[in-house]
Amino acid sequence: MAGRISRQPVATAAAALSLVLCLAAQEPALTQEQRAVMDHISADSLRGNLSFLASDLLEGRATPSRGLDLAAEYIAAQFRRAGLEPAGDDGYFQTATVTLREPNREGFAISFTVGGRTMTVAPGEAYVLPSGPLSLDDAELVIADGSQPITADAINGRALLIASPRVRLPAGARPAVVLTLSPALPSGPQVANPEDTTQTLARGVIAKPELADFLRGASDMRITIHSAAPIEKAVKVRNVAAILRGSDPRLRDTYVILSSHYDHLGVAASGADRIYNGANDDGSGSASVMEVAGALAAMPVHPKRSVLLVLFFGEERGLWGSRYYAAHPLVPPAQTIAGLNLEQVGRTDDSEGPQIKIASITGFDFSDVPAILADAAQAAGIHVFKNPKNSDPYFSRSDNQSLADLGIPAHTLSVAYDFPDYHKVSDSWDKIDYDNMAAVDRAVALGIMRLASEAAPPQWNEQYAPARRYADAAHRLHP
Repeated sequence: MAGRISRQPVATAAAALSLVLCLAAQEPALTQEQRAVMDHISADSLRGNLSFLASDLLEGRATPSRGLDLAAEYIAAQFRRAGLEPAGDDGYFQTATVTLREPNREGFAISFTVGGRTMTVAPGEAYVLPSGPLSLDDAELVIADGSQPITADAINGRALLIASPRVRLPAGARPAVVLTLSPALPSGPQVANPEDTTQTLARGVIAKPELADFLRGASDMRITIHSAAPIEKAVKVRNVAAILRGSDPRLRDTYVILSSHYDHLGVAASGADRIYNGANDDGSGSASVMEVAGALAAMPVHPKRSVLLVLFFGEERGLWGSRYYAAHPLVPPAQTIAGLNLEQVGRTDDSEGPQIKIASITGFDFSDVPAILADAAQAAGIHVFKNPKNSDPYFSRSDNQSLADLGIPAHTLSVAYDFPDYHKVSDSWDKIDYDNMAAVDRAVALGIMRLASEAAPPQWNEQYAPARRYADAAHRLHP
């Protein structure tokens, strides 16, 4: 080979040298510490952690559930193994309380009256959860079928039967009870958000097919309903949090957050395979946070700023865990310079085509964070880009939103937005592209190292209209 190269024309050799120099310029040289961090991230390690988190043993990690608790303990054990500091109010755990609510059928009665005719609904045909004891006798019943708008005045204080999924309650509406018709009743208890301090409307589901025909076309409809206060049980749920303490005395009390959610959908009501394993959504993000945390913790000298690692419960229920964190922050929001949330980073078979060695960030134009991460990721061979279709719409659909609402520049990094097994029981750990996931995690690690350096904190882009509300929140955070 060497002899053949020596006989090439000078111009050809010069061109080859120019190409090598060009490629070298495109891939920034790595420092020894960057290389060590990247080398610490392993596809096999990711496979090992994710195959447990997404195993049937954890039963889909619903909020709340035994499987979620097992996952929390496992994540805490990995943080402990890496030598990370506990950051919660109970070791590695930040504890919240959710309320399980089930119907109390003692003394339950419900009937509908139309033109002197009455139809009774048996206790086993209804699932009613009032906020307290509910007692209505011959009360007016309003049916909303979506054919025309409903106003708060038309339903306040009355019983409301919603006959179409298109119906939305108007602002300020306070009906006495909201009922819906369904082929089947909910199974098991319902769960109340730990941060929902508003008064809960009395709601119920009725599974009695003939009731729709009984009420159809009637103009004067009445309802009698008596229901005791629901049976309630308080259950603990936990965010899992650890700190990689910064090395700089001046900057160690400022923070970068790396997060994901570790919950999923739990167990389906029926089917041969009932467990929603949630490997990509978001076992992949959880395994990645643990992997990056371990790599950073192994550095002889930590980054200058501290890094807070948080895995949230209840994202699938509506960002519950991150909302709880925002209301009860573990480190001061005013001293938190940025947040990066990882969501669905394991699958590469996106509906838009294979996503190999690339990743997208939500709200790409909202702040400086995406550009900082994109620049750092080049050294890991990962192209971080703005997905023109999904970047802005998906900004509010994961846990970064809760931090952004505080004014912290926070975004979510994903590989596949729409993959074939999204929210299906078939989202299993054996379908993950672990080599690509490891490459993306190396890019994430380099990005976190960059954010945790002494560079100026990232800022919101006040010139971009969708980001102005977050810039305003940042001004309130830093008056």
